Amino acid sequence: MTKGKQFVAKHKIKVVTFGAILTLWLFCLPKNLFEDPTSTVVNSSDGSLIGARIANDGQWRFPQMDSVPERFKQSVLLFEDEYFYRHPGFNPISILKAIGHNLTKESRRGGSTITQQVIRLSRKNKPRTYWEKGIEIFLATRLEFRYSKEDILRLYTSHTPYGGNVVGLETAAWRYFGIPSHELSWGQSAALAVLPNAPSLIFPGKNEQAFLNKRNRM
Repeated sequence: MTKGKQFVAKHKIKVVTFGAILTLWLFCLPKNLFEDPTSTVVNSSDGSLIGARIANDGQWRFPQMDSVPERFKQSVLLFEDEYFYRHPGFNPISILKAIGHNLTKESRRGGSTITQQVIRLSRKNKPRTYWEKGIEIFLATRLEFRYSKEDILRLYTSHTPYGGNVVGLETAAWRYFGIPSHELSWGQSAALAVLPNAPSLIFPGKNEQAFLNKRNRM
């Protein structure tokens, strides 16, 4: 018996288990993470937005963005995921800090990366349990393997909620400021960067002082 066969025979259960987990990991993500309907958008010949119609599910959701504006990118990475370009989909230090905080404080703190948040959005925000967090981490590592960091950022900015029935950065820039996202100022970019953290509680036109305080703490 060769050494390879001896190893397999000796560690058969481990090899089978590893193979099953690897197979599950390779095929755990659907081909398309998001199948939500988008708004009908009308642009002029120079690319300026003329008008838009709400999506069939009652959400303002523009088609997926081609790129993420640099000002917004820097703002959202500072607020949500400072180590985005260094982690493999999850940040163990942030997770440990969140667990420690939640065990000792009354307030709740998340430790999710932007990649994990994309997974949570694609899974329609299932209840936040430790089991679900484990699934998110597992799927987030696969997402990092499938897509580039820039692609993941585009998914995040295109599908995250920005208060009310506004979904996606481009939609939010138009609804709240009346401009395309690449024209957002640093202040506007910072304001929109904090919205996904609590979109149902704080957004322009509602609890505005709390909204401004949250933005200014960036």
